[in-house]
Amino acid sequence: MAQCDEGYLCEVCQGEVDEIVESDLYLSYVIGLVKFEDLTRKPERHILCNPLQAQFIVHPDFEPVVVEGAFAKCSLDPDYVAQQESLVTRGWLRLREVVALGLPVNEYPLSRA
Repeated sequence: MAQCDEGYLCEVCQGEVDEIVESDLYLSYVIGLVKFEDLTRKPERHILCNPLQAQFIVHPDFEPVVVEGAFAKCSLDPDYVAQQESLVTRGWLRLREVVALGLPVNEYPLSRA
């Protein structure tokens, strides 16, 4: 959600990323893949526009994403898949939580515990 003067446009579909709960950039920040200082430098995407990461969200309120090919989770190590499903799903839930609680951005990331 970096380009305030242009809105928050998805680099994949060019649509607006209207809410933080739709943001792949902020999901990546919450799970530790993006640093705070990089939030204004990295491109934005919808979560669904990054299917390689979205496939690891496993929750009744999230429509499953199926990826084909070498990076499909069915082709990956089951232990890695379980770890990623836990991490990315927790991050997806955290995005909803931080919005509901009105937390400052520096408190978004998951705790390391």
